[in-house]
Amino acid sequence: MPNAPRFPRSDHCDGRRFFNPRGHINRSWLDVLKWRLTGRATPWTPAPTAPAPAAPPETGHDQLVCTWINHATFLLRTAQASVLIDPVYSNCAGPFGRLGPRRAHPPGLPFNQLPALDLVLLTHDHYDHCDLPTLRRIAARHPARIVAPLGHARLLRRAGFAPERITELDWWETRRGPRDLTVTLTPARHWSNRLSGPRNGRLWGGFYLQTGRHRVHCVGDTGYDPEFFRDIGRRLGPPDLALVPIGAYAPRWFMAPMHCDPAEAVQIHRDLGARLSVAAHWGTFQLTDEGRLDPVTELECALQAAGLTGNDFQVLQPGESLGLNGAQLH
Repeated sequence: MPNAPRFPRSDHCDGRRFFNPRGHINRSWLDVLKWRLTGRATPWTPAPTAPAPAAPPETGHDQLVCTWINHATFLLRTAQASVLIDPVYSNCAGPFGRLGPRRAHPPGLPFNQLPALDLVLLTHDHYDHCDLPTLRRIAARHPARIVAPLGHARLLRRAGFAPERITELDWWETRRGPRDLTVTLTPARHWSNRLSGPRNGRLWGGFYLQTGRHRVHCVGDTGYDPEFFRDIGRRLGPPDLALVPIGAYAPRWFMAPMHCDPAEAVQIHRDLGARLSVAAHWGTFQLTDEGRLDPVTELECALQAAGLTGNDFQVLQPGESLGLNGAQLH
């Protein structure tokens, strides 16, 4: 039957399309045209040339090391496992890795320096998170399993992942991964679309990862929601480390339903009860109107207003790593 449900019906799915609870806003092409005609994008200054990145430090027993590679791409490593989140190594965030916004700095960890990967986590299908050229390289060179929200399996098979290496999850579903990793897909306020597939035909979300004694929450792309993040903290426990987006938020009339701003990122940190947060989704691809370093400046102001410091919510440079205790490692 052509209109038969493909997915379980829920408070965020009608059986074929996904939506945000408590009101879903789909921006139209007229909205995009209004933004382009009235917006005032701040030109990005070139990112400073960084020294050649060093390989991430070795992990000790019961230690977790987090490396910011670029944009929303993070490498998490313990003594037992390596996890890569939203890998994007192409020069552009768009179709074929050749169209769309160009990167402002190279990946902070070269592809050939990645360790053997056990698990890849994909939050949603947008090109700045789901880069098929990068996924094809991973599928060909690493034995990793990949976990994504509902509706991504066909796309991941196109990237070269065998069906048995693909796991799809709905919100709040949990799966045991390799090497004693446990992964739960968590809600986020966003949307999905790319050239292949219908708008909102694939689910989006964040990931709550339990690895040994550590709990890490990758928030994923999201607008602020007054219930989601408190609920995540209550149901799964306050994370030791949260990866929280701070960029791609201007203009607010257009972006607020889908991307939090730095002040909302600080509120997400507090709602989760996170021990430490790290800034994601900034400074790599110019997707919106704010300047390249504006998210960092506004984050500093938001932290001060909340009575928090950089020890609570850190900003890494490309290729920089930190240990779970918050002490930077070099």
